[in-house]
Amino acid sequence: MNNGSSKAPSAMTQAEIKLCSLLLQEHFGEIVEKIGVHLIRTGSQPLRVIAHDTKASLDQVKKALCVLIHHNLVIYHVHKRGVVEYEAQCSRVLRMLRYPRYIYTTKTLYGDTGELIVEELLLNGKMTMSAVVKKVADRLTETMEGKGKRRRSSDEDAAGEPKAKKPRCTDNEEPTPDDGIYWQVNLDRFHQHFRDQAIVSAVANRMDQTSSEIVRTMLRMSEITTPSGAPFTQPLSSNEIFRSLPVGYNISKQVLDQYLTLLADDPLEFIGKAGDSGGGMYVINLHKALASLSTATLESVIQERFGSRCARIFRLVLQKKHLEQKQVEDFAMIPAKEAKDMLYKMLSENFISLQEIPKTPDHAPSRTFYLYTVNVLSAARMLLHRCYKSIANLIERRQFETKENKRLLEKSQRVEAIMASMQATGAEEVQLQEIEEMITAPERQQLETLKRNVNKLDASEIQVDETIFLLESYIESTMKRQ
Repeated sequence: MNNGSSKAPSAMTQAEIKLCSLLLQEHFGEIVEKIGVHLIRTGSQPLRVIAHDTKASLDQVKKALCVLIHHNLVIYHVHKRGVVEYEAQCSRVLRMLRYPRYIYTTKTLYGDTGELIVEELLLNGKMTMSAVVKKVADRLTETMEGKGKRRRSSDEDAAGEPKAKKPRCTDNEEPTPDDGIYWQVNLDRFHQHFRDQAIVSAVANRMDQTSSEIVRTMLRMSEITTPSGAPFTQPLSSNEIFRSLPVGYNISKQVLDQYLTLLADDPLEFIGKAGDSGGGMYVINLHKALASLSTATLESVIQERFGSRCARIFRLVLQKKHLEQKQVEDFAMIPAKEAKDMLYKMLSENFISLQEIPKTPDHAPSRTFYLYTVNVLSAARMLLHRCYKSIANLIERRQFETKENKRLLEKSQRVEAIMASMQATGAEEVQLQEIEEMITAPERQQLETLKRNVNKLDASEIQVDETIFLLESYIESTMKRQ
Protein backbone atom coordinates (compact mmCIF):
# COMPACT_ATOMS: atom_id res chain seq x y z
CA MET A 1 0.00 0.00 0.00
CA ASN A 2 1.16 3.51 -0.82
CA ASN A 3 0.52 6.55 1.36
CA GLY A 4 0.61 8.94 -1.63
CA SER A 5 2.40 11.74 0.20
CA SER A 6 5.10 12.61 -2.34
CA LYS A 7 5.66 16.35 -2.59
CA ALA A 8 4.35 18.11 -5.66
CA PRO A 9 6.99 19.78 -7.85
CA SER A 10 7.33 23.45 -7.06
CA ALA A 11 7.33 24.72 -10.65
CA MET A 12 4.69 23.42 -13.03
CA THR A 13 4.81 24.35 -16.70
CA GLN A 14 1.70 25.76 -18.41
CA ALA A 15 1.43 22.52 -20.43
CA GLU A 16 1.33 20.43 -17.22
CA ILE A 17 -1.24 22.75 -15.59
CA LYS A 18 -3.46 22.59 -18.69
CA LEU A 19 -3.24 18.80 -18.76
CA CYS A 20 -4.06 18.59 -15.02
CA SER A 21 -7.06 20.86 -15.66
CA LEU A 22 -8.37 18.62 -18.49
CA LEU A 23 -7.92 15.45 -16.44
CA LEU A 24 -9.64 16.86 -13.34
CA GLN A 25 -12.54 18.19 -15.42
CA GLU A 26 -12.97 14.90 -17.27
CA HIS A 27 -12.92 12.77 -14.11
CA PHE A 28 -14.67 15.01 -11.56
CA GLY A 29 -16.38 17.98 -13.25
CA GLU A 30 -15.94 21.76 -13.15
CA ILE A 31 -15.96 22.62 -9.44
CA VAL A 32 -13.35 20.03 -8.46
CA GLU A 33 -11.25 21.10 -11.47
CA LYS A 34 -11.47 24.77 -10.43
CA ILE A 35 -10.33 24.06 -6.84
CA GLY A 36 -7.65 21.55 -7.94
CA VAL A 37 -6.09 23.84 -10.55
CA HIS A 38 -6.19 26.79 -8.11
CA LEU A 39 -4.14 24.74 -5.61
CA ILE A 40 -1.74 23.59 -8.34
CA ARG A 41 -1.09 27.22 -9.26
CA THR A 42 -0.80 28.62 -5.73
CA GLY A 43 0.86 25.87 -3.67
CA SER A 44 -0.73 25.23 -0.27
CA GLN A 45 -3.61 27.31 1.13
CA PRO A 46 -6.13 27.20 4.01
CA LEU A 47 -9.83 26.55 3.34
CA ARG A 48 -11.11 30.16 3.66
CA VAL A 49 -8.41 31.56 1.36
CA ILE A 50 -9.28 28.95 -1.29
CA ALA A 51 -12.97 29.89 -1.05
CA HIS A 52 -12.16 33.63 -1.23
CA ASP A 53 -9.75 33.32 -4.18
CA THR A 54 -11.93 30.96 -6.25
CA LYS A 55 -15.17 32.78 -5.33
CA ALA A 56 -16.70 29.39 -4.52
CA SER A 57 -18.88 28.75 -1.45
CA LEU A 58 -17.29 27.10 1.59
CA ASP A 59 -19.56 24.12 1.10
CA GLN A 60 -18.44 23.67 -2.55
CA VAL A 61 -14.77 23.94 -1.55
CA LYS A 62 -15.21 21.40 1.27
CA LYS A 63 -16.91 18.90 -1.07
CA ALA A 64 -14.26 19.40 -3.78
CA LEU A 65 -11.43 18.96 -1.25
CA CYS A 66 -13.15 15.85 0.10
CA VAL A 67 -13.11 14.31 -3.41
CA LEU A 68 -9.51 15.38 -4.10
CA ILE A 69 -8.22 14.05 -0.75
CA HIS A 70 -10.11 10.78 -1.16
CA HIS A 71 -8.48 10.31 -4.57
CA ASN A 72 -4.99 11.11 -3.18
CA LEU A 73 -4.75 14.25 -5.33
CA VAL A 74 -4.55 16.68 -2.40
CA ILE A 75 -2.80 16.32 0.97
CA TYR A 76 -3.16 18.56 4.03
CA HIS A 77 -0.81 19.83 6.74
CA VAL A 78 -1.90 20.88 10.22
CA HIS A 79 0.23 23.84 11.37
CA LYS A 80 0.65 25.41 14.80
CA ARG A 81 -2.56 26.91 16.20
CA GLY A 82 -4.48 24.25 14.27
CA VAL A 83 -4.39 25.99 10.85
CA VAL A 84 -4.94 23.40 8.11
CA GLU A 85 -3.42 23.99 4.67
CA TYR A 86 -4.26 21.98 1.55
CA GLU A 87 -1.70 21.17 -1.13
CA ALA A 88 -2.25 19.65 -4.59
CA GLN A 89 -0.25 16.61 -5.71
CA CYS A 90 0.32 17.65 -9.33
CA SER A 91 2.31 14.56 -10.32
CA ARG A 92 -0.49 12.39 -8.89
CA VAL A 93 -3.09 14.23 -11.01
CA LEU A 94 -1.02 13.48 -14.14
CA ARG A 95 -1.02 9.77 -13.17
CA MET A 96 -4.75 9.66 -14.06
CA LEU A 97 -3.56 9.47 -17.66
CA ARG A 98 -2.13 6.05 -16.89
CA TYR A 99 -5.26 4.51 -15.35
CA PRO A 100 -6.10 2.38 -18.44
CA ARG A 101 -2.52 1.05 -18.48
CA TYR A 102 -2.57 0.14 -14.77
CA ILE A 103 -5.88 -1.69 -15.27
CA TYR A 104 -4.71 -3.53 -18.41
CA THR A 105 -1.43 -4.56 -16.71
CA THR A 106 -3.34 -6.01 -13.76
CA LYS A 107 -5.58 -7.98 -16.14
CA THR A 108 -2.46 -9.42 -17.82
CA LEU A 109 -0.81 -10.36 -14.50
CA TYR A 110 -3.80 -11.36 -12.34
CA GLY A 111 -6.77 -11.97 -14.64
CA ASP A 112 -10.30 -10.49 -14.56
CA THR A 113 -10.67 -10.36 -10.77
CA GLY A 114 -7.39 -8.49 -10.33
CA GLU A 115 -8.42 -6.10 -13.11
CA LEU A 116 -11.74 -5.31 -11.39
CA ILE A 117 -10.08 -4.78 -7.98
CA VAL A 118 -7.60 -2.23 -9.40
CA GLU A 119 -10.30 -0.57 -11.53
CA GLU A 120 -12.57 -0.09 -8.48
CA LEU A 121 -9.71 1.28 -6.37
CA LEU A 122 -8.66 3.72 -9.10
CA LEU A 123 -12.23 4.89 -9.71
CA ASN A 124 -12.86 5.39 -5.98
CA GLY A 125 -9.44 6.61 -4.80
CA LYS A 126 -9.39 4.46 -1.68
CA MET A 127 -11.77 1.84 -0.29
CA THR A 128 -12.12 -0.60 2.60
CA MET A 129 -11.37 -4.21 1.67
CA SER A 130 -14.94 -5.31 2.44
CA ALA A 131 -16.31 -2.64 0.05
CA VAL A 132 -13.91 -3.72 -2.73
CA VAL A 133 -14.76 -7.42 -2.27
CA LYS A 134 -18.52 -6.72 -2.34
CA LYS A 135 -18.28 -4.48 -5.43
CA VAL A 136 -16.05 -6.87 -7.37
CA ALA A 137 -18.18 -9.91 -6.44
CA ASP A 138 -21.32 -8.05 -7.64
CA ARG A 139 -19.64 -7.13 -10.91
CA LEU A 140 -18.41 -10.68 -11.52
CA THR A 141 -21.91 -12.05 -10.86
CA GLU A 142 -23.39 -9.45 -13.20
CA THR A 143 -20.88 -10.45 -15.90
CA MET A 144 -21.72 -14.13 -15.59
CA GLU A 145 -25.46 -13.38 -15.81
CA GLY A 146 -24.91 -11.23 -18.94
CA LYS A 147 -23.97 -12.60 -22.35
CA GLY A 148 -20.51 -13.67 -21.22
CA LYS A 149 -19.17 -10.14 -21.53
CA ARG A 150 -19.07 -7.18 -19.19
CA ARG A 151 -21.97 -4.81 -19.66
CA ARG A 152 -21.08 -1.16 -19.65
CA SER A 153 -21.99 0.09 -16.21
CA SER A 154 -23.69 3.40 -15.60
CA ASP A 155 -20.32 4.68 -14.39
CA GLU A 156 -19.01 4.81 -17.95
CA ASP A 157 -19.75 7.65 -20.30
CA ALA A 158 -20.93 7.50 -23.90
CA ALA A 159 -17.52 6.82 -25.38
CA GLY A 160 -17.02 3.89 -23.00
CA GLU A 161 -14.68 5.86 -20.76
CA PRO A 162 -14.89 5.03 -17.04
CA LYS A 163 -15.86 8.03 -14.96
CA ALA A 164 -14.15 8.43 -11.61
CA LYS A 165 -16.72 8.14 -8.89
CA LYS A 166 -17.10 10.81 -6.27
CA PRO A 167 -16.88 9.36 -2.77
CA ARG A 168 -19.63 10.06 -0.30
CA CYS A 169 -18.31 12.03 2.64
CA THR A 170 -21.10 10.83 4.93
CA ASP A 171 -22.54 7.37 5.15
CA ASN A 172 -25.50 6.22 7.24
CA GLU A 173 -24.91 2.50 6.72
CA GLU A 174 -23.84 0.11 9.49
CA PRO A 175 -20.04 0.26 10.01
CA THR A 176 -18.17 -2.83 8.75
CA PRO A 177 -15.48 -4.58 10.85
CA ASP A 178 -12.74 -2.97 8.71
CA ASP A 179 -14.33 0.50 8.78
CA GLY A 180 -11.62 3.18 8.53
CA ILE A 181 -8.94 0.83 7.09
CA TYR A 182 -8.49 2.01 3.50
CA TRP A 183 -6.62 0.44 0.60
CA GLN A 184 -5.30 2.20 -2.49
CA VAL A 185 -3.28 1.30 -5.58
CA ASN A 186 0.52 1.38 -5.18
CA LEU A 187 1.46 3.27 -8.36
CA ASP A 188 5.22 3.06 -7.64
CA ARG A 189 5.05 -0.71 -7.93
CA PHE A 190 3.34 -0.42 -11.33
CA HIS A 191 6.03 2.03 -12.47
CA GLN A 192 8.74 -0.39 -11.37
CA HIS A 193 7.03 -3.08 -13.46
CA PHE A 194 6.79 -0.76 -16.53
CA ARG A 195 10.49 0.15 -16.19
CA ASP A 196 11.50 -3.52 -15.93
CA GLN A 197 9.39 -4.43 -18.99
CA ALA A 198 11.06 -1.62 -21.00
CA ILE A 199 14.55 -2.84 -19.99
CA VAL A 200 13.71 -6.47 -20.91
CA SER A 201 12.35 -5.38 -24.33
CA ALA A 202 15.45 -3.26 -25.01
CA VAL A 203 17.76 -6.22 -24.23
CA ALA A 204 15.65 -8.54 -26.44
CA ASN A 205 15.87 -6.07 -29.35
CA ARG A 206 19.61 -5.51 -28.96
CA MET A 207 20.70 -9.09 -28.24
CA ASP A 208 18.36 -12.09 -28.14
CA GLN A 209 15.53 -13.79 -26.22
CA THR A 210 17.86 -15.70 -23.86
CA SER A 211 19.64 -12.48 -22.79
CA SER A 212 16.31 -10.80 -22.11
CA GLU A 213 15.09 -13.83 -20.10
CA ILE A 214 18.25 -13.66 -17.93
CA VAL A 215 17.71 -9.93 -17.35
CA ARG A 216 13.99 -10.54 -16.62
CA THR A 217 14.99 -13.18 -14.01
CA MET A 218 17.45 -10.73 -12.38
CA LEU A 219 14.82 -8.00 -12.26
CA ARG A 220 12.24 -10.37 -10.80
CA MET A 221 14.73 -11.42 -8.09
CA SER A 222 15.38 -7.74 -7.31
CA GLU A 223 11.73 -6.65 -7.07
CA ILE A 224 11.59 -6.87 -3.29
CA THR A 225 15.26 -6.31 -2.39
CA THR A 226 15.82 -3.15 -4.49
CA PRO A 227 13.94 0.03 -3.51
CA SER A 228 12.17 1.82 -6.39
CA GLY A 229 14.35 4.70 -7.53
CA ALA A 230 17.67 2.96 -6.67
CA PRO A 231 20.36 3.43 -9.38
CA PHE A 232 21.44 -0.26 -9.21
CA THR A 233 19.82 -3.55 -8.22
CA GLN A 234 21.32 -5.47 -5.27
CA PRO A 235 24.22 -7.72 -6.45
CA LEU A 236 23.12 -11.23 -7.51
CA SER A 237 25.44 -14.21 -7.88
CA SER A 238 25.57 -16.29 -11.04
CA ASN A 239 24.62 -19.34 -8.93
CA GLU A 240 21.47 -17.58 -7.58
CA ILE A 241 20.48 -16.44 -11.08
CA PHE A 242 20.92 -19.99 -12.42
CA ARG A 243 18.67 -21.41 -9.69
CA SER A 244 16.01 -18.73 -10.35
CA LEU A 245 15.75 -19.17 -14.15
CA PRO A 246 12.19 -20.21 -15.20
CA VAL A 247 11.43 -23.92 -15.02
CA GLY A 248 12.03 -25.54 -18.38
CA TYR A 249 14.48 -22.85 -19.51
CA ASN A 250 17.15 -25.32 -20.54
CA ILE A 251 20.49 -23.55 -20.54
CA SER A 252 23.54 -24.88 -18.74
CA LYS A 253 25.39 -22.95 -16.01
CA GLN A 254 28.30 -22.51 -18.43
CA VAL A 255 26.06 -20.93 -21.10
CA LEU A 256 24.52 -18.63 -18.45
CA ASP A 257 28.02 -17.46 -17.42
CA GLN A 258 28.89 -16.76 -21.07
CA TYR A 259 25.70 -14.70 -21.46
CA LEU A 260 26.37 -12.77 -18.23
CA THR A 261 29.92 -11.98 -19.43
CA LEU A 262 28.54 -10.82 -22.80
CA LEU A 263 25.92 -8.61 -21.10
CA ALA A 264 28.54 -7.13 -18.74
CA ASP A 265 30.88 -6.36 -21.69
CA ASP A 266 28.15 -4.72 -23.80
CA PRO A 267 28.83 -0.99 -24.39
CA LEU A 268 25.29 -0.14 -23.17
CA GLU A 269 26.39 -1.23 -19.67
CA PHE A 270 22.90 -2.38 -18.60
CA ILE A 271 24.62 -5.15 -16.58
CA GLY A 272 27.69 -4.57 -14.42
CA LYS A 273 30.00 -7.03 -12.66
CA ALA A 274 30.19 -6.38 -8.91
CA GLY A 275 32.55 -9.13 -7.69
CA ASP A 276 33.71 -12.72 -8.20
CA SER A 277 32.08 -14.66 -5.35
CA GLY A 278 29.26 -17.15 -6.04
CA GLY A 279 30.41 -17.68 -9.63
CA GLY A 280 30.44 -13.89 -10.23
CA MET A 281 28.26 -11.12 -8.80
CA TYR A 282 26.16 -9.00 -11.19
CA VAL A 283 23.97 -5.89 -10.92
CA ILE A 284 21.58 -4.19 -13.32
CA ASN A 285 22.49 -0.53 -13.79
CA LEU A 286 18.94 0.87 -13.71
CA HIS A 287 20.07 4.49 -14.15
CA LYS A 288 22.17 3.62 -17.25
CA ALA A 289 19.27 1.62 -18.65
CA LEU A 290 16.84 4.56 -18.23
CA ALA A 291 19.39 6.98 -19.76
CA SER A 292 19.84 4.65 -22.72
CA LEU A 293 16.07 4.22 -23.23
CA SER A 294 15.55 8.01 -23.09
CA THR A 295 18.37 8.62 -25.58
CA ALA A 296 16.83 6.03 -27.93
CA THR A 297 13.47 7.87 -27.58
CA LEU A 298 15.12 11.21 -28.49
CA GLU A 299 16.81 9.56 -31.50
CA SER A 300 13.56 8.06 -32.79
CA VAL A 301 11.77 11.43 -32.45
CA ILE A 302 14.57 13.15 -34.42
CA GLN A 303 14.44 10.42 -37.08
CA GLU A 304 10.66 10.85 -37.42
CA ARG A 305 10.79 14.65 -37.57
CA PHE A 306 13.99 15.32 -39.53
CA GLY A 307 15.02 12.03 -41.16
CA SER A 308 17.77 9.44 -40.71
CA ARG A 309 20.70 11.78 -41.57
CA CYS A 310 19.76 14.09 -38.73
CA ALA A 311 19.52 11.12 -36.40
CA ARG A 312 23.03 10.10 -37.53
CA ILE A 313 24.40 13.56 -36.64
CA PHE A 314 22.62 13.44 -33.26
CA ARG A 315 24.14 10.01 -32.45
CA LEU A 316 27.56 11.27 -33.53
CA VAL A 317 27.45 14.39 -31.32
CA LEU A 318 26.16 12.26 -28.44
CA GLN A 319 28.97 9.75 -28.86
CA LYS A 320 31.83 12.26 -29.30
CA LYS A 321 30.50 14.64 -26.56
CA HIS A 322 31.76 17.87 -28.26
CA LEU A 323 32.17 18.55 -31.99
CA GLU A 324 32.80 21.59 -34.18
CA GLN A 325 30.70 21.97 -37.32
CA LYS A 326 33.61 20.95 -39.59
CA GLN A 327 34.14 17.78 -37.52
CA VAL A 328 30.43 16.92 -37.83
CA GLU A 329 30.65 17.23 -41.63
CA ASP A 330 33.77 15.03 -41.77
CA PHE A 331 32.64 12.33 -39.34
CA ALA A 332 29.07 12.08 -40.71
CA MET A 333 30.28 12.41 -44.35
CA ILE A 334 27.51 14.89 -45.10
CA PRO A 335 28.01 18.00 -47.31
CA ALA A 336 28.73 21.25 -45.38
CA LYS A 337 25.49 23.09 -46.25
CA GLU A 338 23.30 20.09 -45.42
CA ALA A 339 25.11 19.41 -42.12
CA LYS A 340 24.81 23.09 -41.15
CA ASP A 341 21.04 23.10 -41.88
CA MET A 342 20.49 19.93 -39.85
CA LEU A 343 22.52 21.18 -36.89
CA TYR A 344 20.56 24.44 -36.84
CA LYS A 345 17.26 22.59 -37.07
CA MET A 346 18.12 20.48 -34.03
CA LEU A 347 19.62 23.49 -32.25
CA SER A 348 16.47 25.61 -32.77
CA GLU A 349 14.32 22.80 -31.31
CA ASN A 350 16.71 22.28 -28.34
CA PHE A 351 17.67 18.69 -29.21
CA ILE A 352 21.31 19.77 -29.23
CA SER A 353 23.07 22.81 -27.72
CA LEU A 354 26.02 25.02 -28.68
CA GLN A 355 28.89 25.73 -26.33
CA GLU A 356 31.13 28.75 -26.87
CA ILE A 357 34.75 28.43 -25.71
CA PRO A 358 36.66 31.73 -26.24
CA LYS A 359 40.43 31.61 -26.82
CA THR A 360 40.73 35.26 -25.74
CA PRO A 361 38.92 37.33 -23.06
CA ASP A 362 37.24 39.59 -25.67
CA HIS A 363 34.99 36.70 -26.92
CA ALA A 364 35.70 37.65 -30.55
CA PRO A 365 33.83 35.20 -32.86
CA SER A 366 36.98 34.58 -34.94
CA ARG A 367 38.84 33.51 -31.79
CA THR A 368 36.07 31.31 -30.31
CA PHE A 369 35.45 27.57 -30.57
CA TYR A 370 31.79 26.70 -31.25
CA LEU A 371 31.14 23.17 -30.06
CA TYR A 372 27.93 21.20 -30.57
CA THR A 373 26.92 18.98 -27.66
CA VAL A 374 23.90 17.01 -26.42
CA ASN A 375 22.55 17.72 -22.96
CA VAL A 376 20.34 14.62 -22.64
CA LEU A 377 18.65 15.91 -19.46
CA SER A 378 17.52 19.24 -20.96
CA ALA A 379 16.54 17.56 -24.27
CA ALA A 380 14.47 15.03 -22.30
CA ARG A 381 12.77 17.86 -20.36
CA MET A 382 11.96 19.67 -23.61
CA LEU A 383 10.49 16.51 -25.15
CA LEU A 384 8.51 15.74 -21.98
CA HIS A 385 6.99 19.25 -22.15
CA ARG A 386 5.97 18.59 -25.77
CA CYS A 387 4.44 15.23 -24.81
CA TYR A 388 2.25 16.96 -22.17
CA LYS A 389 1.07 19.39 -24.87
CA SER A 390 0.36 16.51 -27.31
CA ILE A 391 -1.71 14.61 -24.74
CA ALA A 392 -3.72 17.75 -23.91
CA ASN A 393 -4.44 18.21 -27.65
CA LEU A 394 -5.52 14.55 -27.98
CA ILE A 395 -7.89 14.85 -24.98
CA GLU A 396 -9.40 18.07 -26.38
CA ARG A 397 -9.86 16.42 -29.77
CA ARG A 398 -11.59 13.40 -28.17
CA GLN A 399 -13.87 15.70 -26.16
CA PHE A 400 -14.72 17.65 -29.34
CA GLU A 401 -15.56 14.45 -31.28
CA THR A 402 -17.82 13.23 -28.43
CA LYS A 403 -19.52 16.64 -28.03
CA GLU A 404 -20.21 16.90 -31.77
CA ASN A 405 -22.03 13.55 -31.65
CA LYS A 406 -23.67 14.04 -28.23
CA ARG A 407 -27.29 13.73 -29.46
CA LEU A 408 -26.58 10.62 -31.49
CA LEU A 409 -24.72 8.99 -28.57
CA GLU A 410 -27.63 9.71 -26.22
CA LYS A 411 -30.09 8.25 -28.75
CA SER A 412 -27.91 5.15 -29.15
CA GLN A 413 -27.77 4.68 -25.36
CA ARG A 414 -31.58 5.04 -25.07
CA VAL A 415 -32.09 2.40 -27.79
CA GLU A 416 -29.59 0.07 -26.06
CA ALA A 417 -31.41 0.49 -22.74
CA ILE A 418 -34.83 -0.28 -24.31
CA MET A 419 -33.34 -3.32 -26.05
CA ALA A 420 -31.83 -4.61 -22.81
CA SER A 421 -35.09 -4.24 -20.84
CA MET A 422 -37.11 -5.90 -23.64
CA GLN A 423 -34.66 -8.81 -23.85
CA ALA A 424 -34.94 -9.24 -20.08
CA THR A 425 -38.75 -9.52 -20.35
CA GLY A 426 -38.46 -12.03 -23.24
CA ALA A 427 -39.53 -9.86 -26.19
CA GLU A 428 -39.85 -11.42 -29.65
CA GLU A 429 -37.18 -11.03 -32.35
CA VAL A 430 -39.51 -8.89 -34.55
CA GLN A 431 -40.04 -6.35 -31.74
CA LEU A 432 -36.30 -6.17 -31.06
CA GLN A 433 -35.67 -5.63 -34.78
CA GLU A 434 -38.12 -2.68 -34.80
CA ILE A 435 -36.34 -1.03 -31.84
CA GLU A 436 -32.94 -1.60 -33.47
CA GLU A 437 -34.16 0.15 -36.65
CA MET A 438 -34.74 3.36 -34.67
CA ILE A 439 -31.10 4.08 -35.49
CA THR A 440 -30.81 4.62 -39.26
CA ALA A 441 -28.00 3.26 -41.47
CA PRO A 442 -26.28 6.70 -41.83
CA GLU A 443 -26.45 7.12 -38.05
CA ARG A 444 -24.84 3.70 -37.55
CA GLN A 445 -22.12 4.74 -39.98
CA GLN A 446 -21.59 7.95 -38.01
CA LEU A 447 -21.36 6.01 -34.72
CA GLU A 448 -18.85 3.62 -36.29
CA THR A 449 -16.67 6.53 -37.49
CA LEU A 450 -16.82 8.15 -34.03
CA LYS A 451 -15.82 4.87 -32.37
CA ARG A 452 -12.91 4.46 -34.80
CA ASN A 453 -11.71 8.05 -34.21
CA VAL A 454 -11.98 7.80 -30.41
CA ASN A 455 -10.10 4.47 -30.44
CA LYS A 456 -7.32 6.04 -32.53
CA LEU A 457 -7.05 9.00 -30.14
CA ASP A 458 -7.00 6.66 -27.12
CA ALA A 459 -4.24 4.55 -28.70
CA SER A 460 -2.18 7.69 -29.43
CA GLU A 461 -2.70 8.87 -25.85
CA ILE A 462 -1.35 5.57 -24.47
CA GLN A 463 1.62 5.70 -26.88
CA VAL A 464 2.56 9.27 -25.85
CA ASP A 465 2.19 8.32 -22.19
CA GLU A 466 4.72 5.48 -22.66
CA THR A 467 7.22 8.12 -23.81
CA ILE A 468 6.24 10.36 -20.87
CA PHE A 469 6.88 7.48 -18.47
CA LEU A 470 10.40 6.80 -19.80
CA LEU A 471 11.38 10.48 -19.82
CA GLU A 472 9.98 11.12 -16.32
CA SER A 473 11.75 8.04 -14.94
CA TYR A 474 15.07 9.12 -16.49
CA ILE A 475 14.75 12.73 -15.23
CA GLU A 476 13.83 11.55 -11.73
CA SER A 477 16.74 9.06 -11.67
CA THR A 478 19.19 11.77 -12.86
CA MET A 479 17.99 14.31 -10.30
CA LYS A 480 18.51 11.76 -7.48
CA ARG A 481 22.14 11.29 -8.55
CA GLN A 482 22.94 15.02 -8.54
